[in-house]
Amino acid sequence: MGAGHSHKLYRHGHSVVHRLPAHCKLAAVFCFVLVVVSTPRTAMWAFALYAALLGAVAAAARVPAGFLAKRLLIEVPFVAFAVLLPFVAEGERVDVLGLSLSVNGLWGAWNVLAKGTLGVAASVLLAATTELREVLLGLQRLGLPSLLVQIAAFMLRYGEVITDEMRRMRLARLSRGFEARGVRHWGVLAKSAGALFIRSYERGERVHLAMLSRGYTGAMPVIDRITASRAQWSYALALPALALVVCVLGWTL
Repeated sequence: MGAGHSHKLYRHGHSVVHRLPAHCKLAAVFCFVLVVVSTPRTAMWAFALYAALLGAVAAAARVPAGFLAKRLLIEVPFVAFAVLLPFVAEGERVDVLGLSLSVNGLWGAWNVLAKGTLGVAASVLLAATTELREVLLGLQRLGLPSLLVQIAAFMLRYGEVITDEMRRMRLARLSRGFEARGVRHWGVLAKSAGALFIRSYERGERVHLAMLSRGYTGAMPVIDRITASRAQWSYALALPALALVVCVLGWTL
């Protein structure tokens, strides 16, 4: 699979959550998100309990609240969409602070915000306690098609290479006195994007030929065969199991 690369979401630590195998954490987060999405939107107390469960996981992983809050900003576009729902949705209307809002829109906005925030928070906790290389190995361990795992691995590995190439091209333009100030400069930027595509494509061909010369046959060798004990599975699945109990209560109460 190759050596992993650290990422900005990862927070180094030695907690019990960090030590869990990646495929256990991936399965736990996937099941947790499914349970959250299946919860009726009217059971507001259930979402509060889900947030408390995630808070307990964050405390066990020693992930500060500030670290988690900053990473949650990624959902801002979804928040903007949710804010618009009460204004554009149809159906029964209600006055809130002098504004005529749709009841269905308000429930829809709450549904998007609550479930979206919990899903993003669970994903951030997963990323904060799992290195990218471990995530890829975990996906492979869970049976994700090998080709998809390889594509993700190459994307992560060479994303920084392409970004660095973009930076060098930008510096080259600046050193020649170029500054994009209007529409008339879009042609230069388009040519730069085309040149970057050609360079990336050629680099991909060279990498592929180098892999073939080293015996690549369509599958990457698995260096680490990670296994999980029953205790580790129990720790990982405790989160979705407790969430499932809350979900069942949300439908019955």
